[in-house]
Amino acid sequence: MLLYKSTPVQLSFIFAIMIKPDKQQVFSIGNKQQFTNTALQVFRYQAANCTVYREFIGNLGIDPLPIKSVDDIPFLPISFFKSREVLSSIDEIQVTFSSSGTTGMINSKHLVTDLSWYEESFRKAFELFYGDIKRYCILALLPSYSERGGSSLIYMAEDLVKNSEDQDSGFYLYNHEDLFQQLKKQQSLKKPTILIGVTFALLDFAEQYKLNFPELIVMETGGMKGRRKEMIREELHQTLGKGFGIKSIHSEYGMTELLSQAYSKGDGIFNCPPWMKVITRDTNDPMSNLSGSDTGGINVIDLANINSCSFIATQDLGKVYADGSFEVLGRFDYSDIRGCNLLIA
Repeated sequence: MLLYKSTPVQLSFIFAIMIKPDKQQVFSIGNKQQFTNTALQVFRYQAANCTVYREFIGNLGIDPLPIKSVDDIPFLPISFFKSREVLSSIDEIQVTFSSSGTTGMINSKHLVTDLSWYEESFRKAFELFYGDIKRYCILALLPSYSERGGSSLIYMAEDLVKNSEDQDSGFYLYNHEDLFQQLKKQQSLKKPTILIGVTFALLDFAEQYKLNFPELIVMETGGMKGRRKEMIREELHQTLGKGFGIKSIHSEYGMTELLSQAYSKGDGIFNCPPWMKVITRDTNDPMSNLSGSDTGGINVIDLANINSCSFIATQDLGKVYADGSFEVLGRFDYSDIRGCNLLIA
């Protein structure tokens, strides 16, 4: 069904916006040209079918039709997920993922009309970076997420635990002694093990218990959640590496507003799955993209966001390198203010 309700558009554009890429097209992307073609197709579809995005583009004075390059696609400020319903679908909402936050904050909400897009995205990405999930025991130390509803990270972790088909896979809250004993068991069994943890909980555990488990994969998902002071990545990874007896700390880069994740296997350098791309923007001119590895605001193209918005200007600062990998360096101040008045009539 066509949702475009703005001024009349050219016939060719009407045909273009009615073509919604399917999962097979998105998740089989294998090269740069396929990504570009699909991203432009998604852009045209969402420019017509996502009300918030359409209004944002219109208030920028941008005509979607002439855009022929990914570099020219406008990115929606992530703050709109706090104030508006970001949807490109009229289907019934299956689940609402919400961000965590301190008291008094307005949390982001990602309205998901088709969970199979999220499931296929994180399952394929995990397999791409780590191989068959059945090889692993998955242990999840995610207390702040487990204690509230609506966490996309918990949804993913529950699915990974289930599909690992290992009877020892499971979740831990604050029962660190049980986790310690389980990790020692896994080491004795020589079973490949991934410990997925929120940053503050991993630090709490590493301060209380010491392991020398060099085969263990520790994957931090970020977030002090107000429990501890923020640390620079080098200090954080050094502390965790010493506590668990491992050389490298893995990381996951994901957020409520995205249905895809990037992964780092060490040194804070992230890589995206083929249907996701990170671009940096000029911090003084949010409509201008950066070339090279200069520090800028992180824009994300997530084609799994087919039913919301795939082009998101995040509040993170980072660098993108020549091979497409990227590094996260911090966050903007007052980022919620940026772009908000672009929806004012």
